[in-house]
Amino acid sequence: MVNLYWDLQNVSIQKSAHLLLSFAQTQGHLLAQNVYYNSQCQNQAQAKKPLSRLGFDCRDVPCPLKDSADHQLIAHCLKDIHSDRSPDIIILVSGDGDFCPLVRNLQSLDKKVIIFAQLGNVKQKLKDLVQDDFYFVDQLPKLVQVKTNPQTTAVKAQLIYEEAIDCLRNAIQTALNQGQRTSLSQIGKLMRHNPHFPKCSKFPLVCKSDGTTFSKLSKFVNAAISEGIVYAKTTGKEPEFFLSERNRLLV
Repeated sequence: MVNLYWDLQNVSIQKSAHLLLSFAQTQGHLLAQNVYYNSQCQNQAQAKKPLSRLGFDCRDVPCPLKDSADHQLIAHCLKDIHSDRSPDIIILVSGDGDFCPLVRNLQSLDKKVIIFAQLGNVKQKLKDLVQDDFYFVDQLPKLVQVKTNPQTTAVKAQLIYEEAIDCLRNAIQTALNQGQRTSLSQIGKLMRHNPHFPKCSKFPLVCKSDGTTFSKLSKFVNAAISEGIVYAKTTGKEPEFFLSERNRLLV
């Protein structure tokens, strides 16, 4: 399991954020993706919306004191490490030497630490701690290409909510047209046949514009039910899902 912690003040790579997520997902199941920023800084505040859309948990630390965001990041990381869902791998996006004690602490607990930093903005002592697990953010495009299955390199790891809804509508309608059951498992199989659906082994991260994300098919379908897009009907051992009247017209 993987947790990602990003110090936005130290590393500003908003345009490569999707590559950072893709890399993290190649390391294992991504549990948390936190980014720490100061809303009092205009350039950081402007980054919140696009990063939220990608599924980042944007944590505002509007404090003028030096290293306040660092302290918040460290506190959250240590809390997560000692929780019931303790990650095995921690990705730290920062070149700040203040994180050296945290890295040593994590390594003493047999946690793997991967660090990303920007050229010209990294402390050598931090880099030396992780050695081969240190990267510059400029390496992300190549890293993602190498670590991802060659057949799926160009496919995004996330799926916009509206696109996922279209895949869901088409999957349900296809199943009905073919006389198949519209169970959750069957819908999942048919959604993967949609050209807009990522070619990945697990259900992709579905992202809404408000920052809400769904990492499981069942949770995504429940969201569609709550919005009146589909409804569930139990006729056998498991429920089947159908399009509401107004959504049938959209397929």
